[in-house]
Amino acid sequence: MGVREAVAAAHPNIALIKYWGDRDHALRIPSNGSISLTLSGLKTQTRVGFDPDLDQDQLTINQAPAEAAALQRVGRHLDLIREAAGLRAGAFVHSDTDFPIAAGLASSAAAFAALTLAGCAAAGLELGRAELSALARRGSGSAARSIFGGYVELVAGEDDAASVARPIAEPGHWTIIDLIVVTDPNPKPTGSTAGHSSAQTSPLQAARVSDAPRRLQACREAVLAKNFQPLAEVVEQDSDMMHAVMMTSSPPLHYWQPSTLAVMAQVRSLRAQGVAVCYTVDAGPNVHCLCLPEAESSVREGLADLSFQIGILRAVPGPGAWLV
Repeated sequence: MGVREAVAAAHPNIALIKYWGDRDHALRIPSNGSISLTLSGLKTQTRVGFDPDLDQDQLTINQAPAEAAALQRVGRHLDLIREAAGLRAGAFVHSDTDFPIAAGLASSAAAFAALTLAGCAAAGLELGRAELSALARRGSGSAARSIFGGYVELVAGEDDAASVARPIAEPGHWTIIDLIVVTDPNPKPTGSTAGHSSAQTSPLQAARVSDAPRRLQACREAVLAKNFQPLAEVVEQDSDMMHAVMMTSSPPLHYWQPSTLAVMAQVRSLRAQGVAVCYTVDAGPNVHCLCLPEAESSVREGLADLSFQIGILRAVPGPGAWLV
């Protein structure tokens, strides 16, 4: 066979209700369900080609050769695709991302959603969205959600096939603006994969997981009803609970920086003034400030007072992964 290639793109997502910790680390089956919003405005585009003349996989990220650990992780994911398609060819992967990588902005979600879709297309696999979601999850748990657009729930199933994402509402259902305050664009010292594996060492993790169905239901109801106040309450609580687990794990993970806390305090101050905004922080120091469109200008004004910020990225509800 000749070279078989395809190109796909995907957006990252912001978890409104977060998953942290794996029930099965090898399969990346999450300890609890999660709900996210797929973010148009940030994008990863990936080209995958299977070439019988390649005796080993090749990976570039933003036009630079990837480090060995990233190549190994991508290679393991390509092995799943090759096994399903009966391929033995090596692969080249060229991935380009227009936002900071490994900084807690879900770059792995966009990367593995795009890699999964492009890889399956290049290999000739015709999979449905649920199957693509389950496969993407094997590369990065949150990637399962970026296969779909809008508001998405990842079910913490009992096995591989049952742990898939499903859409709750389309992107146009409810416009929420995500103003992402970038305080540190550099890669975080401890990646999410390592953090997931240590979650069970926290004495708080069991309580967090057992309470997850309540938070999921509250978030789901708020999204469907387009009710911002209860959404803000549960989103902030869930974010704080996840970071409490991180901080009490062994070894502890402290992703928050003084600038992170300052943004969170500013968001609470704005909301006390009647501005419809809330914060959530993934596994990193950068803060997602979620607001209604009519509150965006007030939120921007409030955030402008923070002199340490490097920049603000803007995102809105967007589509799931697509072939280019």
